[in-house]
Amino acid sequence: MNVMTLGNMKAKIEFDQDAELFRGEILGLTGSADFYGKTVAELKREFKKSLKVYLDECALRTIAPYKSYSGKFVARVGPDIHEMISIAAADENQTLNAWVKDTLTQAVSSYERT
Repeated sequence: MNVMTLGNMKAKIEFDQDAELFRGEILGLTGSADFYGKTVAELKREFKKSLKVYLDECALRTIAPYKSYSGKFVARVGPDIHEMISIAAADENQTLNAWVKDTLTQAVSSYERT
């Protein structure tokens, strides 16, 4: 995933072949905000504009603009995967939750935190 950072905000960047433009989607918002540009400089400028419009609209409507993360989520896996990760956790003398947390932490370690 290509990620652009602006301050403490991040956006996923993709190329839109039909428009022949790069498209950014701002991450971590309760709603949706996107932007387009041909160059990195244009993407950054449009990122700022899009975020400002989004935040202004949220303020106008008294909507919380940012997602909140509780630290809990549900993952649905098949019984075979459930069994395999339970065995892997036991093999490492960990609870299932601790094993999943450690494994996910390793998986996302290449991404910067906001």
